[in-house]
Amino acid sequence: MYPMPVDKWKPWNRRLYKMSLPLALVIWLLPMIAVLVTSLRSTEELMEGNYWGWPRDLSLWANYHEALTASPMLHYFWNSVLITVPSVIGSIALAAMAGFALSTYKFKGNTFLFATFVACNFVPVQILMIPVRNMSLDFGVFNTVQGLVLFHVAFQTGFCTLFLRNFIKQLPFELIEAARIEGAGEWTIFTKVILPLIRPALAALGILVFTFVWNDYFWALCLTQGDTAAPITVGVAGLKGQWTTAWNLVSAGSILAALPSVLMFFLMQKHFVAGLTFGATKG
Repeated sequence: MYPMPVDKWKPWNRRLYKMSLPLALVIWLLPMIAVLVTSLRSTEELMEGNYWGWPRDLSLWANYHEALTASPMLHYFWNSVLITVPSVIGSIALAAMAGFALSTYKFKGNTFLFATFVACNFVPVQILMIPVRNMSLDFGVFNTVQGLVLFHVAFQTGFCTLFLRNFIKQLPFELIEAARIEGAGEWTIFTKVILPLIRPALAALGILVFTFVWNDYFWALCLTQGDTAAPITVGVAGLKGQWTTAWNLVSAGSILAALPSVLMFFLMQKHFVAGLTFGATKG
């Protein structure tokens, strides 16, 4: 029923598996390596058609400096921070309270409410493009940072609630009963008992939501116009020229846009792995 561990495979199968891993890694990293190398090329090389060879003249400082100064990239970056940080905090805070209520309290409609959170995760977001855009215009939050924050909090809370409800459900209910016997209120139980126990799950979920919101391009393009509230994903697309595209600048901007989410993953990697494996075994 379960896959056989690698150390129990036949010697030839293990050798073939170990040989295929570097090849699969290179194929997976090839697009990112191509973007990185392109960000180091000079405009003259690209005009000559040198797309795949190693750059003759490395234009590291020139390309990245121009990518930052040719467009308001720092403004886009700050907009992404203003959008992503409140969205992560708001969605996880609401989801933690909702997950605690759905996993702890028995009330009429509990199953239906939880099923609603689950079902909303399967709705294709593309069919909501026009209604959400019209709603943002009606409420006066179109092309604002606040509108994007409200949208991301609303859409990410469902997934976060599903994620956290299952984690809290695995905790021993005796801990909550013991806290109640000691006279602790429900808010104290939530903040002093539940939150410390699900800290790995909160860290893993924070990384996922941060990546989702920071890398969002579709909804940022639908709900913004101009440079006022545009995040960095839209700003990178703005590096394209009207008649020609400087792909070295676009690649440099893409690298700059991807750095925060990559750095956050590596800094929180330990907590991310712990959160994903939390509750996987008993003992």
